[in-house]
Amino acid sequence: MPQRSSVDLAFCTGRLRTNATNERPDLMSSAPKTVRGIPYWELVTLIACIMALNAAAIDIFIPALTNITQTLELANPNHAQFVITSYVMGFGISQIFYGTLSDRFGRRPVLLFGLCVYVLASVTAIFSTSFAMLLALRAIQGIGAAATRVIAVSVVRDCFGGARMASVMSLVMMIFMAIPVIAPNLGQLVLFVGDWHEIFIAVAAFGAFVTLWTYFRLPETQHPEDRLPLTIARVGQAFRVVVTNRTAFAYTLSTALTFGVLFAFINQAEQIYVSIYGMGPEFTLYFSAGAIFMAFASFWNSRLVERFGMRHLSHGAMCVFLALNVLHLVIALLNGGVPPFSVYLPMTILSLCMFGFIGTNFNALAMDPLGHVAGTASSVLGFMQTFGGGVLGGIVGYMYDGTLIPLLIGYVVLSLGAFGCALIAENGKLFNERPSPRDGGPRVVEPAAAE
Repeated sequence: MPQRSSVDLAFCTGRLRTNATNERPDLMSSAPKTVRGIPYWELVTLIACIMALNAAAIDIFIPALTNITQTLELANPNHAQFVITSYVMGFGISQIFYGTLSDRFGRRPVLLFGLCVYVLASVTAIFSTSFAMLLALRAIQGIGAAATRVIAVSVVRDCFGGARMASVMSLVMMIFMAIPVIAPNLGQLVLFVGDWHEIFIAVAAFGAFVTLWTYFRLPETQHPEDRLPLTIARVGQAFRVVVTNRTAFAYTLSTALTFGVLFAFINQAEQIYVSIYGMGPEFTLYFSAGAIFMAFASFWNSRLVERFGMRHLSHGAMCVFLALNVLHLVIALLNGGVPPFSVYLPMTILSLCMFGFIGTNFNALAMDPLGHVAGTASSVLGFMQTFGGGVLGGIVGYMYDGTLIPLLIGYVVLSLGAFGCALIAENGKLFNERPSPRDGGPRVVEPAAAE
């Protein structure tokens, strides 16, 4: 690889500086006004909207599952959950390819490809004539959306580092977390004037808007010297880096199990609120309440993590999460499988709050010992967490029998597994903060890419 010049162009701020090493220049301590010609605020907002396409495609369909069951005359109402699961499967499994492709061809062309797939699948799904066709197009839609997750994070990594990257991602997530609040209610509003076909029109319109915005405004952010060869060996190396490191692999599995709980809840949300508790369209407001509290917890995690440490916050949240799920199951068993709504709602909201402290920190702990793994290893983590969580959540959701018992048993089993994986990751010692590789702790370096 050619060496960089001693006078290196400050990649993201557009300023020249003397650089005696081959490292990317340090970023300004204060936020730059522009990043590669695009205003800083616009870049943050655009990245948030790119990532929000995925959340929108999931949450907007939550109130439509019953409508899909009726219009497509499904024999088993639980089958409608596959509309969520098939999307998550496509989204999860295809992440592994986008990191490698973007490392070879750059962020911009691969992102635009994924966005176009997302929009075209959304438009075609409007004309679905069978449930099988709908599921196939949802999977393709998820395949396109996977580019948004992998490359949006890669763009931020290209442009920022250290505390600035964490700050930017916090701003992105604050905007991103508004989607689970808005999307279900928007889906319900669409159902007042149409059916699930019109929801795809809304999704396609949002996707087209973001695609055009990206095409005209987002520059290529990958440094030309960071281009890597496209080889199967690189994917295998990334897998090997993850699965051979106890901390990274165990925290990845723990995150997947925790996501399984979240996906199980999303799959069953409409059936719980409408079929069990007899609510009407207003159930989306209760769903949004959970999303609001989860976003609030994520905000406080960003404020507290530097003070208390990732392990103290996430391990404490995992213990509370497990205790809540066990208690919730006991209450349900004592009430014939259906606890009072005045108990169910606060218990669910408290559990969702724990995600704000578990998900982000566990993902960071999984990445912490891996060193510089570029987009490929990050894609491996995303694949294992999302695909694994989607499969587990789909299995738990499909066991719905008109009560909360199967769901809560699934919660307990998955949270026990997540707790056990965290114990394995920490060699049996929770709450044991130690220096990260950035602070002088142990580091695992990615194997050299095959040329």
